[in-house]
Amino acid sequence: MSFADQLPDGALTGLRVLDLTQVMSGPFCTMMLADLGADVIKVENPDGGDQTRTSWGYAVRGDDSRAFLSLNRNKRSVRLDLKDEDQRADFYAMVREADVVVENFRPGVAARLGVDYERLRTENPALIYASISGFGQTGPYSQYPGYDLIAQGMTGVMSITGEPDGNPVKCGLPVADLGAGMFTAFGILAAYVARLATGEGQYLEVSLFEAALALSVWESTEYWATGEAPQALGSANRMSAPYQAFRASDGYLTVGANNERLWRRLCDVLGAPELVADERYRTNTLRMGHRDELVADLTPLFAARSVEEWVDALLAAGVPAGPIRDYAYVLDSDPHVAARQAVTSYEHPVEGTVKVLASPVRLQGTPPTVRRPAPLLGEHDDLRRGAAAGERLVEEGTRG
Repeated sequence: MSFADQLPDGALTGLRVLDLTQVMSGPFCTMMLADLGADVIKVENPDGGDQTRTSWGYAVRGDDSRAFLSLNRNKRSVRLDLKDEDQRADFYAMVREADVVVENFRPGVAARLGVDYERLRTENPALIYASISGFGQTGPYSQYPGYDLIAQGMTGVMSITGEPDGNPVKCGLPVADLGAGMFTAFGILAAYVARLATGEGQYLEVSLFEAALALSVWESTEYWATGEAPQALGSANRMSAPYQAFRASDGYLTVGANNERLWRRLCDVLGAPELVADERYRTNTLRMGHRDELVADLTPLFAARSVEEWVDALLAAGVPAGPIRDYAYVLDSDPHVAARQAVTSYEHPVEGTVKVLASPVRLQGTPPTVRRPAPLLGEHDDLRRGAAAGERLVEEGTRG
């Protein structure tokens, strides 16, 4: 029997996750788990549910935004008011049947609601409980709002993004949010492997602040090596040169000549042997030290031909290069995206066909899939009632 026969819905078939999160970091984490086969039950406030249903992104037909529809595929939705004692009791019944709880409340809120780890572990000692917050559960910033923009600014990410001497610019992707979601999924799977060996659950936490900081690998290295704070370099790389974007006659391309062999090949393609002989550019360290002069020498050379001509010539010579595309081309026209099936879709009862990005994880035996659409608010409320009813039946049977 193959893996696929044993685990028909994915590698995490049988793992039940109660998702108390909303907006980006938490839903991205639980989406990844759901794509891999976990049964993710989204527990939402009856008054509107996840904020991204109506307050973020773009709605097309119904009320739910495309942001919500993308991040919450493969999940089920249950409405619960955790401030209500009876409904909180229903949640406890669900916890007793769950493997994982994920929340992204501000620190202290889960405890006030009675759904923190210490309370829930009394219902299920094997529970894995993950908390995502802006700045962690402790420390002087712990009560700061958990926004990607704020975390990017406070971790240094914005200080090294954009053009030199320009205004502060955030990274185009929400790296703090997405990074926190990925690190949390990683932590949950690590805790799950540990539980398989020990039978014990555990608590884990991840913050947007530390996720963004953890991704600052080159920048922290540069600071500790030089004692100087890294600065914005535009598209350039702080560890090698030339490794950045250049303007051709009809657009931009990226070039990665980050070692001596590739540097010489680049100069051959450019028809500029004099640059190889230039003492300023003899090593990568020297090229980095003379980056502005190097870019000034290369810029007019690249301007002489089109993007396609340069990319074809550079790739033929073994020099890494590529065109800079926009998302319209990437999502609609790129043949590699199509060949890799990097875009998929599902059928939604209100929206019709909804396009989403496929999981980038390629498991041969138990591949991630999009099995169900993002849920309507409260679409699976029967799960809540069923869990509570099951508890009552067991209790009545014991008394009888």
